[in-house]
Amino acid sequence: MSIFKRIGDIMRSNKQQPAAPESNPFEDARVGDIVNVDLEEYVISGKVVYFDRGYAPHRFAYYLQSGKHICCLVVEKGRTFECFKCEFLEGALDNPKDVPTRLDVDGEISYELESHRSDVTRTEGNTDFRSGDEVLIWRYFSKGEDYFFLQWQDGKFVALQGERTPASDVKFMRSSRPAGK
Repeated sequence: MSIFKRIGDIMRSNKQQPAAPESNPFEDARVGDIVNVDLEEYVISGKVVYFDRGYAPHRFAYYLQSGKHICCLVVEKGRTFECFKCEFLEGALDNPKDVPTRLDVDGEISYELESHRSDVTRTEGNTDFRSGDEVLIWRYFSKGEDYFFLQWQDGKFVALQGERTPASDVKFMRSSRPAGK
């Protein structure tokens, strides 16, 4: 082996490797991972990623399962991450044009429409939605930290009622399976 080849090998070995992009668990959690929300552990059984075509995702919905109980963790990306732990509600609406700006749930809580938008979804695992289709989303708020999300895709409504959870109270743990599996 020549001296120049050895010097070249030594110089290449001293080069700094590019830093791997930092993983953000609020965006990168996958089906099978564990989530701890308010000191209760869940397994992620489904994930919906919401985005505008050509832009990075801005909302994530994690379907959380603990035994037979299934709830949802909605994570909205802005300057910081807003987290909402929600329960699924049963109800009926036939047409997205019939969605009101004010909701009364069981005569106990009144919600006001905060925002309405249209997104495209990408799904993994068990969810209520299909990948690549458009979904309409209405976000309502009430007094305190109570929120209501109404989603419509291709004739099906999904309603979620819950409260804001501090992002610091949400902890993600990777499952033991290798990446990409």
